[in-house]
Amino acid sequence: MTDAEIEKLGRDILARQPFSQNLGVEMVSMGVGRAELRLPIHDDLTQHLGMVHGGVIATLADMALAFTGGPVMGEGSVTQEFKINYLRPGKGDALVARGEVIASGRNQAVVRADVLAIDGDTEKLCATAQGTIMRAAR
Repeated sequence: MTDAEIEKLGRDILARQPFSQNLGVEMVSMGVGRAELRLPIHDDLTQHLGMVHGGVIATLADMALAFTGGPVMGEGSVTQEFKINYLRPGKGDALVARGEVIASGRNQAVVRADVLAIDGDTEKLCATAQGTIMRAAR
């Protein structure tokens, strides 16, 4: 598949995910071994201290991992596991998650995703995640 075909498929999958739609996740770009997702920050996503809830950040990271590793592993692939490190509060205008495949084999891909807090023209690394995307059982 070409990058354009992968991005079209990714946009279609995202449009069919009610949870992602409720959060407001947007596809920025997607291709072989890479993906970028954006989530505008609004009050419904924050916790009591006014920063984006960690569960929202983890969700965006997981989505970036899956949208990055999915095209490498094939249709129906899923996250097998992931770990996240929170580095600073999610505050600003939006969160952006950028994923890249670190390594892949026949049945799994190891993927990294960085979540950045965007405030105007400033990007600050908010969290970083690493996970394994596995090929769906056939």
